[in-house]
Amino acid sequence: MNSPVLTIAGKEFRDRLRNRWVVAVTLVFAAFAFTISYFGAATQGSVGVQGTEATIQSLVSLVIYLVPLIALILGFDTVVGERERGSLDLLLALPVSRIQLLLGKYLGLASTLAVATILGFGAAGGLILTQLPASAWFHYVGFMLSTLLLGLVFLSVAVAISVMAQDRAQASGMAIFVWFLFVLVYDLLLLGLLVMSGGDIAGPAFPYLMLLNPADVFRILNIFGPDDLRLMFGLTSLFPPALASPWVLGAVMLGWVSTPLLLAIWRFRQ
Repeated sequence: MNSPVLTIAGKEFRDRLRNRWVVAVTLVFAAFAFTISYFGAATQGSVGVQGTEATIQSLVSLVIYLVPLIALILGFDTVVGERERGSLDLLLALPVSRIQLLLGKYLGLASTLAVATILGFGAAGGLILTQLPASAWFHYVGFMLSTLLLGLVFLSVAVAISVMAQDRAQASGMAIFVWFLFVLVYDLLLLGLLVMSGGDIAGPAFPYLMLLNPADVFRILNIFGPDDLRLMFGLTSLFPPALASPWVLGAVMLGWVSTPLLLAIWRFRQ
C-alpha cells in the first residue's frame, strides 16, 4: 500500500505531465544547452564544443539565471494556489497530515524538476560529449547533479513562500524578489562591501557570506581551477580551497534545500 506522501507526490507529478510542464521545461533546458555549448565561444571567433571546462562554464551562466526562475515558477503557488481555489480544505479533510501533504507536493514537484533537468541537459550532453573524451562525462554528470541541487534549493524556497503568502499575487511578488536578490543583487552587494571597506572585509568571514547565496555555491562547485576561478567569477578567487571541496559545498547545498522546506513545514503546521 502506497504511503500518503508517495500518493500525493505521484498525483502532483502526473498533473505536471498533463499540463506539459515536464515537456516544456525539458525542451527549454535542451535547447539552451545545445545553443550555449555550441555557440558559447562565438565572441572569440569560433563555434563548436570547446572542451569540458569551456562548455560547463558557458552552461553555468545559463543555469544560474534560468533554473532558479523555473523552480520558483514551478512551486510558488503550491499551497496558496490550493487555498485560493478552495481545494486546500478538502485536501486537509483527507486522512493525511499537513506534513505528509506538503512533503508529497514537494516530492512531486522535485520529481518534475529532476526529470526535466536530467532529460534536458542529459540529451544535450549526450551529443555534446560525443566530441569530447569519455572522461568528460564525469565533470558533466557533476554539473547536472549540481544543477538539480540548485533547482531543488529554489523549489524549497518557493514552497516556503507559498505557505507564508496570503495570495498568489503576493507569492509571485515574493518569488520575483528572491530571484532578483540571489541571482542579481547579492553579489553586487558583496562587491560594494568589498570596495567600500578597501578590501578589509575580505577576511575569514567573507567566504561564509558567499555560502549564504546558493547561486555562488553552485558557481564554485563547477569551477575547475584557480585560473578559471578568477576568469569566471572574481569574488570566488577569495574562496579558500578548504571550503571549496565538492563534499563541503554539496553539504551546504543540501542545507539550503532542507532549511526552507523545514520552515515551510513548521509554518504549515501552525
